[in-house]
Formats: sequence, structure tokens, C-alpha cells
Amino acid sequence: MPIKATSDSQKKRNREAADWLLRNSDPNQSPTERAHFEKWLARDPENCRTYSAAERLLGDASRVIEADPALKNIKVKPQNRTKPVSLTLAALAIATGLFFALDGPIRLQADVIAGTDEMPLVTLEDGSEVQLNASSAIAVDFTEKRRNIRLLRGQAFFQVAPVADRPFTVMAGLTRVTALGTAFDVRYGDADTEVTVTEHSVQVEFDAQGVNPVYVNKDQQVAYHYEKQERVISPIDGNLALAWRRGQIALDNAPLSYVIEEMNRHLKGKIVVADSALANRRVSGTIKIADTDSALAFVTTALGVRVTHIGPLIVISR
Repeated sequence: MPIKATSDSQKKRNREAADWLLRNSDPNQSPTERAHFEKWLARDPENCRTYSAAERLLGDASRVIEADPALKNIKVKPQNRTKPVSLTLAALAIATGLFFALDGPIRLQADVIAGTDEMPLVTLEDGSEVQLNASSAIAVDFTEKRRNIRLLRGQAFFQVAPVADRPFTVMAGLTRVTALGTAFDVRYGDADTEVTVTEHSVQVEFDAQGVNPVYVNKDQQVAYHYEKQERVISPIDGNLALAWRRGQIALDNAPLSYVIEEMNRHLKGKIVVADSALANRRVSGTIKIADTDSALAFVTTALGVRVTHIGPLIVISR
């Protein structure tokens, strides 16, 4: 599936459109702000097109409300009779929340988004290949002099086509990875960012004071921990590290929080752990991560925990 990059100017326009969409939802918006919006629309025909796309995304959220009786029939009781709460405003607030829940901001920035049941393999315009893990997203920015990718969420494996005068760089939060003719994996997690190299080497830089750049070679992994603001390099089996591409993850004394984060990629609902002590319990083994029932059974057996289903929510407790 070949894709074409979105320019920096279009990404900026997407962010502005999302911002204006939410500001225009305010019933108390001032005439001055509305005039600024009209000027923004008139400045470039593309602004109007992009804003319309943002409105369609918000419309998707509104249709979710219409399709769900629990949301459609919401009753809002005023707490103060002098300031009644408008059902329209309540519905708008829900729609705005769903705009974010339905990936509105991500969809306006991303060139490729993977669903919970997808791990798409895409070919970039330079011939490089990228495979996204489930629930992951990337934005592509290629020019004549550089090839930049932003990993907006999740995990991706990159097989880079060598182009000597066009560096290939992946940004994941505060971590910048520059390929040196190579294949590598980037996981942008809740607690850390991991870069695993399976061919040649990469240079990894961190936008954090006192954390020096590092070169990572084949069968090595560097993990940058956000809270500690430190990096750790370790040897790794590249085949095991990329088991996610086969619908599995190989665990070696990994915290339960890590396992749950990976399981949530493949789940339309959400799994939560009841307390932090339980989230830090360790587990080892190989899990079919795309099979939620199998993965939950593994965790239950390994840690002796209890699993409770509450609608789309799954709670793991002692």
C-alpha cells in the first residue's frame, strides 16, 4: 500500500482546523474571534477544505451519539434554575469528547493509522517499508533533502531504502532515530520509548538534558525511560523483539503494565489494573497478544489475578 507524504504546511493547517472547530463550538464566542476565523478561511482555499474535513470528523462523533440510545436520550438536570443547562450544549460536549475519542486530532495529523485489528505494511514514496502495530499511527514528511517520520502513537518497524543524500529520521516523542542504512523498530510506549535494531545501526538522540546520543547496532535495543530521564542499552534477540509482527510478544520479567499496554492495542474496549503494586508484578513467557482471551488466561495463570468484565472495560485485580 504506497502512501504519499503530507506536507508540513498541511499538518499545520490540520492542527489549526481542529483548533478552530473546538473554538467555534463555544456559544459565547466573541465577534472578534469569529472574524479571525473568517479571515483564516479566506486566506487559503485549502483552509476551507480542511475545516470541512474536521467538521465531518465531528459529525462522525455526533452520529455515534444518534446511534447510542444511552447518549441520544441523555437527560441533564439543571443544578441552578437561573442557569439551565442546554441539552444541545451537553450533546455538543459529548460530541467534542468523542471527537478526541474517535482519534479526531490523530486523524488530522496522520498519514497512516492502524486499527485494533490491523497491522498494515505500507511502502513510502522512496521505496522504504513501514509496518505498523495495531492502534499505531505515523505522519510522513518527505522533501528533496530529508525523509522524516513522526510516530504519533504505538509501534512501527522500518525497512529503510538507502538514499545517501536524504537522511531518514523517525521522531517518537523526545526520541529521534536516524537510520544509517538499516532496519529497526520503534515502540512509543506509556513509560518509555524503545528502539531495536535488526540490521546495521542507527543514531538515537534524546531531547532531555544530560542524556547523550548513542549509536545502536544490530541486535541491540536502547530504552529511554521518561520518568528517570535515562537511557539503557541492552543486547536483544531481534526475532523475539519483532514477535509482535506475528501477533505475539515475548516477555522476560516484564511488568504487567507493559503487557496490558500491548493487549490494549488490540482491544476496542480497555483493560485496566486495579492498583500500581499489581501493575508492577513481573511475568515471563510468550503471549498471543492479538488473542485477548488467550492473553488474559495467560496472565491469570501466571499471576493468580482476577479478571472482571464491565461492559467494554476489563478490570484486573488481586
